[in-house]
Amino acid sequence: MDYAKLKEYFEQECDLQAIYFYTGRVGENNKQNSFLKKLERFGYIVKAKEVKRIKVSKSTYEWKGNLDVELTIDVLGSINNFDTLILMSGDSDFAPLLDAVKAQHKRVLVMSTKGHVSKELLDRAKYINVKKLKDFISYYK
Repeated sequence: MDYAKLKEYFEQECDLQAIYFYTGRVGENNKQNSFLKKLERFGYIVKAKEVKRIKVSKSTYEWKGNLDVELTIDVLGSINNFDTLILMSGDSDFAPLLDAVKAQHKRVLVMSTKGHVSKELLDRAKYINVKKLKDFISYYK
């Protein structure tokens, strides 16, 4: 996905108020940090936090860099600044957020890929398969 083209697509299709990118950060990863700086130059508001290494068994660790709460706080904190929320995720954890946004009479769209979007989100929002935008947002045409 070409993130500059994605932002341009939204700017052409709607009155884009803000575009956010949430991610876990992996230390001093120069490649990742360079990518995040590029997103900021494109106009994205980047929210990143360090991933944590969590021990799940004696010799097994899991990496966790979840920003669900941060995204939720940002959405609810800016609820009066938008008419439509476009969530590019398929994570069912966001179902209560969508309910809260809709309770404020806002429109909700979910963009994800088929097979990677939860039933809970499909039940609450208009779904757009991001692959249908391939011609608009792909690096390659």
